Amino acid sequence: MKNRKLTVALISGGTSGEREVSRKGAAQVMAALDATRYHIVNYDPKTDLPKLAADSESIDVALVVLHGVNGEDGTVQGFLDLLGIAYQCTGVLGSAVAMNKLVSKFFYEKAGIAVPAYAGIRKNESVDARALIDRLGLPLVVKPASGGSSIGMTIVRSEEQFAGAIETAFRGDDALIVEEYLAGTEITGAVLGNDQLEALPLVEIVPRPGYEFFDYQAKYTPGETEEICPARISEALTEEAKRIALAAHRALFCSGCSRTDMIIRDGRIHVLETNTIPGMTQTSLLPLAARTAGLSYSQLLDRLIGLAAEKKKKAEIAAGTRTETECP
Repeated sequence: MKNRKLTVALISGGTSGEREVSRKGAAQVMAALDATRYHIVNYDPKTDLPKLAADSESIDVALVVLHGVNGEDGTVQGFLDLLGIAYQCTGVLGSAVAMNKLVSKFFYEKAGIAVPAYAGIRKNESVDARALIDRLGLPLVVKPASGGSSIGMTIVRSEEQFAGAIETAFRGDDALIVEEYLAGTEITGAVLGNDQLEALPLVEIVPRPGYEFFDYQAKYTPGETEEICPARISEALTEEAKRIALAAHRALFCSGCSRTDMIIRDGRIHVLETNTIPGMTQTSLLPLAARTAGLSYSQLLDRLIGLAAEKKKKAEIAAGTRTETECP
């Protein structure tokens, strides 16, 4: 008997500052999904949550292509959990932890993962700029604790720049991080899997001259960044970075997929952050790593949908509504 199409809820857009990046990625996902295998229905959390709830019984799995607050931070994931819809990305706990860079550092450190030296600041706290500079040195990085795409991030090179950087970061969050600036080789390591994890080839990130760091413009303007996969680092560093990407994935309770950004300085790898919903345009870093591993863009999407289906099956077996031998 011919298998029926899977009904896939493609969730994108949202309300964060990364809304347009999400929509662009979802449009490419939609175009690449095999229409003979999937019935795809689009939902935008900004307008379509009631419709998503009404349709939930007919949805097999969700493919979440959201970024930033109210998308990547566990809020939508919790809504999907309440509706009983399995999805390809990390659950509520891991999403919330990874989204808050201050909290995630606590988890990294507990797992023995090296991070740059840092301090957290909350709104309305008094800040001793001189003491922070004495401890962390110059330049240093100031960024919102939550958020993505380097929005609100500043590299501070003098004490006079500090107050402005703090003000910029607080526009994006009520808590922020002041962090040691590490100059070195920037890499990112993607991981696929739920219980059985696979570390994909590493990507080296080289912004064009003129960029202080891998900022929003460098990330999303074609040609502004050279992305080299596999990264041009030694075999020993490659294996260590993959091990760290897997360790970060586990430490933050990730599932489905993740992408951990790292920097190598003087032969030592430090973790910057972990993304639980990596960018999904065809030129994004996760698809590039997957392509190097032999997975086309369409095959990567199939794999992600399969991981969501795997979660659904596991949940149904645990609930006693399905047996191990039943077909998907």
